[in-house]
Amino acid sequence: MKRSVKQAGIAIAAVLATGTGAHADYPDRQITFLVPFAAGGPTDVIARIVGEHMSRSLGGKTMIVENVAGAGGTTGITRAAAAAADGYTIMMGHMGTHGAAPALYPNIKYDPTKDFTPIGLAAGTPILVVTKKAFPAKDLKSFIAYLKANDGKVTEAHAGVGSVSHTSCTLFHSVIGAKGARVTYRGTGPALNDLVAGQVDYGCDQIVNLVPQIVSGNITALAIATPQRSPALPDVPTTKEAGLPEFEVSAWNAIFGPKGMPKDVTDKLVGALDKALDDETTRKRLLDLGSILPDKDGRTPAALQKLVESEVKRWGPVLKAAMATEKATEAK
Repeated sequence: MKRSVKQAGIAIAAVLATGTGAHADYPDRQITFLVPFAAGGPTDVIARIVGEHMSRSLGGKTMIVENVAGAGGTTGITRAAAAAADGYTIMMGHMGTHGAAPALYPNIKYDPTKDFTPIGLAAGTPILVVTKKAFPAKDLKSFIAYLKANDGKVTEAHAGVGSVSHTSCTLFHSVIGAKGARVTYRGTGPALNDLVAGQVDYGCDQIVNLVPQIVSGNITALAIATPQRSPALPDVPTTKEAGLPEFEVSAWNAIFGPKGMPKDVTDKLVGALDKALDDETTRKRLLDLGSILPDKDGRTPAALQKLVESEVKRWGPVLKAAMATEKATEAK
């Protein structure tokens, strides 16, 4: 008996010394990377680029991207939050799902600040105001004048209530005191397809999958809502340069797991994300799309947790005020 106890003690000590714990073999099967929007949108694009490199860092285990769209991303995030906290389901959240959602969906079944294991920030994504190619206004000032003259009649595409495109345009409308006729899609991909086809007039969305369409001349970028121009689109003026300094907003995309993931599993995922964002090829792919990449201090789980908490506090009053302005405009 004494020998068995001694041997057991040695075995436990060895496990603790290696720091691998009970999850030394993680991952030993494929990981589901849930994206809460349709394929082809900015969140999906970033997830696929980052996930591809993370898969290689995690021993070559396949990371399958699963798109679960609906309700501004909250449908997919709700599902992912309820998954087993074993590291085999992770999710790509963003400013909308983990910042704006509580203000827009009072009955959502998750708390962005409490119900997740933060893994890290993947990319920042500036917001652009864009129009279809054939739109009569070709700069931001004339576009705003046109929108005011045709208030509620010009069609605006967004990826669902609570999405970045929806919240950004809600803020934009409140700043200028006019709005469009909102057309809801199940993701930026379908919305962008219709914008390129000229079926809708304009939108406010993340830079990531807009760059190729802007460079190709398929849509027109009126302004970027950041203090500086983007290296990916150096000819597109900032909103301040275009005469609307009050409208500045950037989005972000980050990786989370369900609440309660084991630390050693979380650490492996954090390490894989670090390696992806340090990889020159991955960085170039993201930067070429206009993303802003976080430094090492800005991509930690602790930094992401602070970001989520600050975004919930920020967007609550902003969106409530913006929606009140929108309702007042409708009543006129």
